[in-house]
Amino acid sequence: MPGPLVWDQVGERLYETGVDHGVLYLPDATGVYNTGFAWNGLTTVTESPSGAEASPQYADNIKYLNLISAEEFGGTIEAFTYPDEFAECDGSAVPVDGVILGQQGRKQFGLSYRTQVGNDLEGTDHGYKLHLLYGCQAAPSEKAYGTINDSPEALAFSWEITTTPVPTTGYKPTSLIVIDSTVVDPADLTALETILYGAAAVEPELPTPDEVIALFPVVLAHSAPASSSSSPSSSSTSEN
Repeated sequence: MPGPLVWDQVGERLYETGVDHGVLYLPDATGVYNTGFAWNGLTTVTESPSGAEASPQYADNIKYLNLISAEEFGGTIEAFTYPDEFAECDGSAVPVDGVILGQQGRKQFGLSYRTQVGNDLEGTDHGYKLHLLYGCQAAPSEKAYGTINDSPEALAFSWEITTTPVPTTGYKPTSLIVIDSTVVDPADLTALETILYGAAAVEPELPTPDEVIALFPVVLAHSAPASSSSSPSSSSTSEN
């Protein structure tokens, strides 16, 4: 029903916080992310889209139109540690266990992580969002080793990442998908998490955008039932 806008109603004061359930995915020779590894110690993932800048065009002494540049997605990953399998994504090679070579090729990877969605009633138990990243590549990053003192701090690793979008049927290629647990069907979400995190006899993997979308079918509204006051059948006859 139409009515005036109302702000800050109970249960509608939403916020996002935290990051957890990080998973690194490595692609096979065909580019399928069919191997996943738990990423412990994840502290921050900063999403940094860029591009989509306006380029005004003038004609007839007026602003004729705006051309928008392509949008790109990048970000920063910060963590106290990382999976051993991330080494080849960070420009390292391991010819022998315990021996690491730097300045090697950098392999693409996929990433998933979870952020909490809270509100004023349930706090962070309200729900969460799954973030899926595709076509990621990490740039070289510095590591500052400091002496141990009376205020010790753990070394924090940080990587700038860029992405190469992957095809998505019916849409432009994308590097990011976000799934909101407070909106999607719980059973469909469970099916996705089983794929992302694995299960008994199921290896964790990162499904393609098309596969993710297919897990959440659109629920169509049911047609209105036929009216009970329909006209009599043409086969019926009236008595004289």
